[in-house]
Amino acid sequence: MCGIFGIITREGDLSSDVLARAQKCLAHRGPDDSGIILLNAASQEIGLAHTRLSIIDLSPLGHQPMHDPTTGNWIVFNGEIYNFRQLRQELESAGAQFRSHSDTEVILAAYRIWGEDCLSRLAGMFAFGLWDAPRKRLLLARDPVGIKPLYYYHSGTRFLFASEVRTLLQTGLIPRKSDPTGVLSYLTFGSVYEPWTMVEGISAVPPGELVKVDNSAVTSRQYWNPLRSFSAGSESAATTAQLPAILRDAVVSHLVSDVPVGVFLSGGIDSSSLVAVLSHNGVRANTFSLVFTEEEFNEAPYSREVARRFGTEHHEIPVSVDDALAALPAALHAMDQPTIDGINTYLVSAKARAAGVKVALTGLGADEMFAGYSNFRRVPRMESLVRRLGRLPRFARKPLSASIALFADKSDRNRKLGEMTESQDPIVHPYFLARMLFGRAECEGLFSVPAYQASRESLDRVLQESVAASQSLDPVNRVSYLESHFYMRNTLLRDSDFMSMTHGLELRVPFLDRNLVEACFRIPGPRKLEGTSPKSLLLASLGVELPREIVNRPKRGFTLPFERWLRGEMRQIVETTLLRSGPLNPDAVRNVWNRFMAGETSWSRPWSLFVLAQWCEQNL
Repeated sequence: MCGIFGIITREGDLSSDVLARAQKCLAHRGPDDSGIILLNAASQEIGLAHTRLSIIDLSPLGHQPMHDPTTGNWIVFNGEIYNFRQLRQELESAGAQFRSHSDTEVILAAYRIWGEDCLSRLAGMFAFGLWDAPRKRLLLARDPVGIKPLYYYHSGTRFLFASEVRTLLQTGLIPRKSDPTGVLSYLTFGSVYEPWTMVEGISAVPPGELVKVDNSAVTSRQYWNPLRSFSAGSESAATTAQLPAILRDAVVSHLVSDVPVGVFLSGGIDSSSLVAVLSHNGVRANTFSLVFTEEEFNEAPYSREVARRFGTEHHEIPVSVDDALAALPAALHAMDQPTIDGINTYLVSAKARAAGVKVALTGLGADEMFAGYSNFRRVPRMESLVRRLGRLPRFARKPLSASIALFADKSDRNRKLGEMTESQDPIVHPYFLARMLFGRAECEGLFSVPAYQASRESLDRVLQESVAASQSLDPVNRVSYLESHFYMRNTLLRDSDFMSMTHGLELRVPFLDRNLVEACFRIPGPRKLEGTSPKSLLLASLGVELPREIVNRPKRGFTLPFERWLRGEMRQIVETTLLRSGPLNPDAVRNVWNRFMAGETSWSRPWSLFVLAQWCEQNL
């Protein structure tokens, strides 16, 4: 796992200082090694920079940027290719020779022999920039589900890319101006939705896409989409029967490493399932759990039971709520883009890295693939409600909305439901209502700039395109697609990446293995909701039973006492920050804070505005 940066300029005199600044900004992502290369190609200058977290082939032969002496190609690579040894054997049979034992060199050889088709053969998480010297073009590629981030900026004469948005800003070559649609998506959902970022002109490479930069032309094509596997189809019964083997291969493949690999064990179904699969296949896992000194947050009895049941080498990392509060300033500073989530990952990663963990498996993605959220039952019902509302005449909706406002409490969900009921075209799809932070009217009040309407139309267009693409799916699998396409990618995966990598820790997500994702989309949605246990399909595929106290425990996220903090220890700094001028309407911001203090809205709303203000002060 690493940090990557690159620049192509046609203006001449590419300064090594630009590469040095970018490399310094990425140092936390790769504390073990670093490298810079400057190239000239006709009228272009190319610079590549890399910082390395050594996981596979710890020797100097894994140094990057890495060169292919046969073609003259160069690569900077972030990620892990779990099937690189199998690919290496195929490539050696085709005549390839290798100097190192790294997966980076396998990508170079795969591109030399198979060209762009090599992307369909890579099993892993990755983002890389490859300079194709003979063709004088740059290729950027990102893994199928977007586990690893990759951003770029194109000004006509310059093209830059990096693992983090902040790295691109640190070059000094990009105006520090907020992107209206990026801000609007953050207000709406609590994270910035791709392809936008918080910075105007900086875009995300979409998952499963290849971007080509040829002279001044930038083009892209999609090489993978989960819906293609669904369309190709297969017998659902056959897929279900194959699921235990697919799950086993996914989990075991993620152990590929030249350093020890641990498992983050919370004692919930997802992380416990990883431990169960490893145990069933003869692997004694090293497990790590945070143990809170405060009983209300402590899940130690559950993780201890899983560790005992499967005989893991278990390690408990003590932590207190005061530790979490003390870590907040550093966690806010670590955000590559603002997010209302991620503090928990920062805390877990900091403690795990300090305990000597360098690579850890997590259960992220299990809820999205195996219908673990309440949204998988709630959103299909909301779809039915929306269809019925659509048949109501316009004049009948306002009284219904008024009734909801009159008889319901003042919760955020009911206010959004009332807005949905009254509006002519309130939401693109009920899923987005379920994930919404601020409603449309509230967003417009907070972000009343001339570009608001254009930004709303741009955001809605991307949401609509995804809903349209998922129409062939049944309602449950449609939620799975939307959850993975939006919430998982833009919140969970992005937060996990920058919050773990700020400590030089690599997180791996076996439930997002490409073969496993494709298999899950081929299984009818109702099948995933069968049974009395949550995620019964996952439980049935483990090959071994989890302890009943783990299966039957109420679903509980890793939550910290933010409401208490905002009313107590953090009140002064939050109030001071929110009252300062920022990118939002100060009167609307003050209203959100006052409503929170009056108990009329959740803590997540003022917290989101505080995080946004902090991020803008630090980066814009």
